[in-house]
Amino acid sequence: MILEIVKHPAEVLETQCEKVTVFDKRLAKLLDSMYETMLEADGVGLAAPQVNVRKQIAVVDIDDHHGKIELINPEIVEEDGEQIGPEGCLSFPGLFGEVARPNYVKVKAQNRRGKFFELQATGFLARAIVHEVDHLHGVLFTSKVTKYYEEDELEGE
Repeated sequence: MILEIVKHPAEVLETQCEKVTVFDKRLAKLLDSMYETMLEADGVGLAAPQVNVRKQIAVVDIDDHHGKIELINPEIVEEDGEQIGPEGCLSFPGLFGEVARPNYVKVKAQNRRGKFFELQATGFLARAIVHEVDHLHGVLFTSKVTKYYEEDELEGE
């Protein structure tokens, strides 16, 4: 089911989300709907507050060998390096800015059944994961932008 993506300045986007404590069919359905919504919107990540759910849930898929990644109660336990590049957000249509992110992250999270796992990511995947984890703590990419781009400046990327 395609969900409505909340646009800035909706209050939910700047809210600290609650941890997920119940791993049931409703959670699985939400994860599936979030993933469908992200693909439909041509995104690479989507966090629960972006669909008006105040829970620590995110999905990421940058179309690489990792495929679909579901992060529940994610916590970045290690980061290293720096990458600077353009970033956008489904809650800010048409807005792009230059953001510095770690080039490597290790994240600890739970899957849809509540089982803990760790994932290491570099490059664009690390950027996408950190962007979504930020959402779960009410941190928007616009608070980290050093320079905004016009859409035509990104066409060559």
